[in-house]
Amino acid sequence: MEFVRIETKAPIAWIVIQREKALNALNRSVLLDLEKALDELAARDDIGCVLLTGAGPKAFVAGADIVEMKELDERGALAFAELGHRVFERIAAFPIPIIAVVQGFALGGGTELALACDFVVAGEKALFGQPEVDLGVIPGFGGTQRLARKIGANRAAELVYSGRRIDAQEALRVGLAVHLFANDALNDEAEKIARTIAAKGPVAVRLAKQALRMGLEMDVARGNELERQAFARCFTTADQKEGMSAFVEKRAAAFQGK
Repeated sequence: MEFVRIETKAPIAWIVIQREKALNALNRSVLLDLEKALDELAARDDIGCVLLTGAGPKAFVAGADIVEMKELDERGALAFAELGHRVFERIAAFPIPIIAVVQGFALGGGTELALACDFVVAGEKALFGQPEVDLGVIPGFGGTQRLARKIGANRAAELVYSGRRIDAQEALRVGLAVHLFANDALNDEAEKIARTIAAKGPVAVRLAKQALRMGLEMDVARGNELERQAFARCFTTADQKEGMSAFVEKRAAAFQGK
């Protein structure tokens, strides 16, 4: 892969978008490489959490590639949006958690990419926003939908209609980010969070992600039924038996992911 690299530190892995000179802007090649990286990690059973970031200190992803987009017609724009939605939905539906680690610019497609992840940890100089209206377009990779679900329809409307950028402190306050760290500590702190998640019962984490994600698309009654079924399914696993035995025996659990 030319524009994405994987760094494995089992039981966690990093996906790094490496188009630093273009501030990691998303074009078709980057999106296709990102999809390949997800395919590669999905085939592994030694990874319990993934961290997604951009190369260099200036940007997570500064947005979609405007140089490439400016030449698109309606048909080409639809194909580009469909590719972005396909890849971002793959991130959202990925069986294990994916954490966005955001430093610098996360604008347009960068905010949309972060929103597709399970949650966001941000550096103190991170900058978020959906400024597509400045270019005469709207978000095309899920921004109008995921942003409203994440921070509420009113706040999302104000950001999307105005194109206003928000800093890391405001992102934390409105719930777009869940942690804020000094830039020089960001990656280490993100790894600590990922390793904490990866140390838990793997089947339970996967089922919890599934219940959370699918439940958001249901009413509360159906979401609760989904939770009940997932809870019961845990009791068919070796991990449940090991986890509860370890608790009773006052020792660390040795989960096997089955």
